Amino acid sequence: MFVRAIDREVLDLLLEMGKSSFPDEFIVMLGSEKGVITTVYPIAGTTVTSDSATIFMDMVPLGMQIAGTAHSHPNGALWPSDADLQTFAETGQCHIIVGDPFAEDSWRCFDREGHTMSLEVVSA
Repeated sequence: MFVRAIDREVLDLLLEMGKSSFPDEFIVMLGSEKGVITTVYPIAGTTVTSDSATIFMDMVPLGMQIAGTAHSHPNGALWPSDADLQTFAETGQCHIIVGDPFAEDSWRCFDREGHTMSLEVVSA
């Protein structure tokens, strides 16, 4: 499943989730339709602290079409940590990090290896 864009409302939701969960991180799974990220999936059993967020992959429902993940870095860092890279490698192709101050330009997208990916922001 090739991901080329993110819906504006989904991006706005992710930025708001970052603000709302501050000073803790958040993490969710992402779903897409026709190459556009359109869905946010909170996963039961997720744990968060001010410096980490973990999804237990055993809690992801079978058969879910996962495009990737999104999580926050309350410290504003918009690059993946070693732990992030491990998570990226486990699922999906598109991984978004949002960071403080959670403004329109406070996010980046990465592929499974941690390389920056470009996503168009669209209105679905």
